[in-house]
Amino acid sequence: MADDGTTSLADENTALDEALAAEHAAVWGYGVVGAALPPGERAAAAAAEAVHRDLRDRLIALLAERGAEPALPEAGYALPFPVLSPVDAASLAATVEEGGVAAWLRVLDRAAERSSRALAMEVLGAAEVRAVGWRTAAGQTPVTRALPGL
Repeated sequence: MADDGTTSLADENTALDEALAAEHAAVWGYGVVGAALPPGERAAAAAAEAVHRDLRDRLIALLAERGAEPALPEAGYALPFPVLSPVDAASLAATVEEGGVAAWLRVLDRAAERSSRALAMEVLGAAEVRAVGWRTAAGQTPVTRALPGL
């Protein structure tokens, strides 16, 4: 933050880079989710993966446009638990969305540009909608969070 309490573009870029790292992880995670689902149930995972790929690509372009070095994906990511069934896959998808929400909340908190705040709000709402669907599929309760990411 700047001395006057405002957020600088450098702070915003750092938060966007952290969100990019979360998007890389989400794309990888949805590959695991899709592999653990029966073929007839993979459409939601494929759609969510496409959303995260789009966000990843948008963040890479934005950071590159600003002269910042975008985060690279890891070679692989540790799973928080074994994914051996469709219920595990749905739980992992909910966990992936929750991880992304935490990163996008940082973007919202550190945003210096109005467009970045708007993007963060759009992403946060859509992520919670996807997470509700995955929590429902995993049999988790409650399926909604009063303050997602907090």
